Amino acid sequence: MGKGVLEVHLVDARGLSGTDFLGKIDPYVIVQYRSQECKSSVARDQGRNPCWNEVFKFQINSSASSAQHKLILRIMDHDHFSSDDFLGEATIDVTDIISLGAEHGSYHLNAAKHSVVLADSTYHGEIKVGITFTAAKVEEDDEDFGGWKHRNFNE
Repeated sequence: MGKGVLEVHLVDARGLSGTDFLGKIDPYVIVQYRSQECKSSVARDQGRNPCWNEVFKFQINSSASSAQHKLILRIMDHDHFSSDDFLGEATIDVTDIISLGAEHGSYHLNAAKHSVVLADSTYHGEIKVGITFTAAKVEEDDEDFGGWKHRNFNE
C-alpha cells in the first residue's frame, strides 16, 4: 500500500456537546492511527467551539493493499478533580489518501468537517481536519539482496 508520513492538521471543532460542573468544557483530542497516538493541547475555557491549529505526524508502513486505514479522533474534556469526560469521536477512512499519495508521491486533502459521534451513536457537532500523506522516497539505484544494499553507480 504505502510507506511514508501521514500528517494530520487538527484545526477546530464546532458545536460539541457537554458542560462542565464548574463552567466551560476544556476539550482536547486524542488522534489515533492504529497503535500510534498523539494528544492535542487542552483548549482551556474555549467551551463547545475550540480551536487547536496543531499538526500531528504518523509513520505509515503498510504493504497490504487490502488493509483499512482509519484515523480516530477522540474528543475529551479535561477535568482537574475527576477523570476526563468523553465528548465524542470522529473516524476518518484515510485508505484512499494513502493510496493516492503512494501513487503520486504525496496527496493533500484540504481541511474538511467531520461529524462527531457521541457514546449513544447520535451526532453532535463537527471537527475540522486536513490530511496529507507523503510517500517515503525510494532510491531507484539500490537493489536489496538479503538485507544488503547493492548500489549501481553509473559512470
